[in-house]
Amino acid sequence: MSNLDKLEIDKFTQRAKVMYRRLADLYENLNEKPIMPDVLPRALLELGSASEIVHVATEELFQQNEELIQTRNLLEAERQRYLDLFDFAPDAYLVTDTIGIIREANRTAATLLNVSQQYLVGKPIINFVALPDRQSFRSYLFQLSECDKVKELVVAIQKRNGELFDAAITVGVVCNEQNKAIAFRWLVRDITERKSVGASNFNNESDLSRDRLCHKYCKGESIPLNSGAIWYVCQGCVKLSTVCEMGEEVMVGLAGEKMVFGSSLTALNTYQATAMSDVELVSIHLTEIATSPVLSHTLLPKINQRLQQTEAFLAIAGRRRVQDRFQQLLLLLKQEIGQPISEGTRLLVRLTHEELASACCTTRVTITRLMGQLQKQCKISFDSKHHIIVKDIS
Repeated sequence: MSNLDKLEIDKFTQRAKVMYRRLADLYENLNEKPIMPDVLPRALLELGSASEIVHVATEELFQQNEELIQTRNLLEAERQRYLDLFDFAPDAYLVTDTIGIIREANRTAATLLNVSQQYLVGKPIINFVALPDRQSFRSYLFQLSECDKVKELVVAIQKRNGELFDAAITVGVVCNEQNKAIAFRWLVRDITERKSVGASNFNNESDLSRDRLCHKYCKGESIPLNSGAIWYVCQGCVKLSTVCEMGEEVMVGLAGEKMVFGSSLTALNTYQATAMSDVELVSIHLTEIATSPVLSHTLLPKINQRLQQTEAFLAIAGRRRVQDRFQQLLLLLKQEIGQPISEGTRLLVRLTHEELASACCTTRVTITRLMGQLQKQCKISFDSKHHIIVKDIS
C-alpha cells in the first residue's frame, strides 16, 4: 500500500469518527433534555453533514479502488510480458541462487540441456558441467558473489543424455539494497559449431581472439586456471606467482598483451594468476590446439616466449647481490611491459614494492632503499600515477 492510499484511508477513518461523535452527542442531548423546537432541525442538519462526509469519502475510496485495479492489471500484464520474453527467448536463460541452485529456467535452456523445465528447477547448475571443468567452475562460482560486474566463461556442458558441448556463459549478479549478491542470471550459448568453424578458418595471430568469448577481469582479481586450456592475453597484464615454504608469494612471471599462460605450462604445485590491470582474455582449449596444426604453429612462439621469460626470472634470482638482481629485474620489466616515452621507458603497470621484492627474493624495505638510490642517480623516475620510468640502467 502506498503512502497516498494510507493517507486517504486515515482521512476516511477520521471523518467517520467525527460523524460518530456528532451522532453520539445528539442522542445524548435527546435522552437528557426534552426535545426543543430547534433540536430536530439541528439534528437533521448534523445527520445531513455526516452523510455528506461519508458519501464524499466513499466516492474517493471507490475512485482509489478503481485506480488500484487498473494499476494491478497493468502490472500483471507487464509481468506476463516479461515472463513470455524470458520463457520464449532464443537463448538459454537460467536464474540461480548464490550457491548455484536453479530457481528459474526458460524453454530454450530445457531444450539445450535435453530436460524438462520442471526438472531443472531445484537442481545445482554444476550438475550440468562436464566433470573435468567442475573444479574450476566451483571456484568461479565462489568468486561471483564478490564481483559486481558481468562475467564470462567457456565450459564444457553435459546434457542429461550424456552428450557434451562447449558453452559460452555470461553471468550477471543480482544484488539487494545492501549491495549483497542474492542471485545469478546465466545466459548459455552452444559454441561448438562456432569453435569448429573458427579452427578450420584459422589464418594468423589475429584469429586467436576472433570469434572467441572475451573474459574480463578487474585489477586485483584472481584468474581461474583450467588444466584443459590456456589463456591468451588480448589486453592488460597478468602476474604469475607461486608460494614459498614460508607462505610468502613469489612472482615468477608476467603475461602481457599477446602472451599466453596457464597451469598446463608449469610444474609448480601452487600456481596462481592475478590481474595487474583490467584485463581481457580468451580461453583456448588444449584439444583445439592438438587438432589444429596452424593454431599449434602460431602458439608455439608464444609458449617459447613464456619459457624464455621464466629463465630470465631464474637468472635474476641466481645473482648474488640484491642490487644486481633489482637492476636486472627492471631491465626485464622494461623489455616485457615497457612503453617508450620521451623521458625513458615507462612500465605499463604499477608494481608494488612487495611485488618487486618477491621477484628479487628480498625484502620490501630493501627495495624501497634501492629505488631511492636509483632515483637519486636519475636512473629511474615516476610518472603522475607512480609508474616506474626506467631511464639509464645497464
